[in-house]
Amino acid sequence: MSTTISAAADIKQILDAFGIADVSKAASTGSQEYASGGDLITSISPVDGQSIASVQSASANEYEQVIETAQKAFREWRLVPAPKRGEVVRQVGDELRKYKQELGTLVSYEMGKSLQEGLGEVQEMIDICDFAVGLSRQLHGLTMHSERPNHRMYEQYHPLGVVGIISAFNFPVAVWSWNSMLAWVCGDVCVWKPSEKAPISAVACQRIAQKVFERNNVPEGVSCLIHGNYTVGEMISHDKRVPLVSATGSIRMGKKVGEAVGARLGKSLLELGGNNAIIITENADLGQCLPAIVFGAVGTCGQRCTSTRRLIIHESRYVEVKEKLVKAYGQLRIGNPLDENNHVGPLIDKDAVGMYQKALVEVVNSGGKLLVEGGVLEGEEYSSGCYVKPAIAEAQNEYEIVQHETFAPILYLLKYNTLDEAIELQNGVVQGLSSAIMTTDLREAEAFLSHRGSDCGIANVNIGTSGAEIGGAFGGEKETGGGRESGSDAWKIYMRRQTNTINYGTELPLAQGIKFDIS
Repeated sequence: MSTTISAAADIKQILDAFGIADVSKAASTGSQEYASGGDLITSISPVDGQSIASVQSASANEYEQVIETAQKAFREWRLVPAPKRGEVVRQVGDELRKYKQELGTLVSYEMGKSLQEGLGEVQEMIDICDFAVGLSRQLHGLTMHSERPNHRMYEQYHPLGVVGIISAFNFPVAVWSWNSMLAWVCGDVCVWKPSEKAPISAVACQRIAQKVFERNNVPEGVSCLIHGNYTVGEMISHDKRVPLVSATGSIRMGKKVGEAVGARLGKSLLELGGNNAIIITENADLGQCLPAIVFGAVGTCGQRCTSTRRLIIHESRYVEVKEKLVKAYGQLRIGNPLDENNHVGPLIDKDAVGMYQKALVEVVNSGGKLLVEGGVLEGEEYSSGCYVKPAIAEAQNEYEIVQHETFAPILYLLKYNTLDEAIELQNGVVQGLSSAIMTTDLREAEAFLSHRGSDCGIANVNIGTSGAEIGGAFGGEKETGGGRESGSDAWKIYMRRQTNTINYGTELPLAQGIKFDIS
């Protein structure tokens, strides 16, 4: 596989590896693909502005077909022993290993992240498959002692049914795998609506899973893919036949999903915006800090929910950190993300570029100062119009633009005096996803991790805000949504808990010593 993609023949070779023609069908369930008269969604690469392929939006009737097929599949799939379901997922992981280079390249080309990050995203998928295989033998409940003689109490977990997955463009395949691999070993089936900005990577994943499912006679409908815009997401969110909706995206989108699912008393798993900060204390090792800050701020061109947006620096180190950052930003190489010499690729599209430009204007109008000016890059290499310069601005936490997440490489520098002040600044936003502190002082580290410290779902010491491992539960608090995906006990959201009590005696004593005698 070439390290760069520029000619149509190169991308065609990758698409051919997944059996993707120029136009894919609207929705696929197992081995079946439904034709559609819906609007075309054409995937445009932000790397060079070229069309990759198109998919067709699903109609309401086709959505019904998908849900009915998924429901039917669930009735069969839930009866397959969990370790057998895990064996299928193991094979999916093996298939992903075979296609890691091709899929990682496609992700990079369609989304615009660096090739290393594209390959890393596929590795996340492989890792979660491995995790799910082990989990398939550990879907355990608890055993409790009963207060009544000759009684046994325990709890067990059962699959929910159809899990709706609404994913975002920035991780076009990994987030699907976090949900689907766990849901599958739990006995659920999945209906996936990928971002309309990166649908072709989703088709490739479906083809990979499809190949494994056909080989193992998995019921059609265990893995469903359905394309469309927000209207398809609305159908999933309002559908009582979908007991769990996992949605990744903006806070605005998540509130709509949460409201719709909550109105029908369904379950939602929300992974929404982040406004993540790193605290640089007077005791920080700056040699360790710099790579974490820069990768967190410019990796994926600032389009990670865990991207570093705010840098909270102790006043004694402020000038030193500022100077080192300005120098480091001067060394960044911006260009084709499939060229591994480059650090920063493009934003996803020109709408994102517009939001980036607006944010830079707003921070200056609010009273901030640009230390590293941004701007849109021009020239043949940047012909897509989606390449921008990472920017650094001195700002105040209370600025409205700082309070909101801008999905672009803009880093705001803030100054503090005491650790309590730094933590207050860190927590002083509505988002609560990822956070970090850089310090060699044990007391500072422990204070940051204590109940009076970071209010985020992720809190790190001497590593950045970005780049979580799959072994831990991923997610955030406050308006980040409160959801947890991936590792730890995140599997429980995909199942319903049931408490069981068995009376193996000859009498019927009541709990709490209640007497109710009848002849």
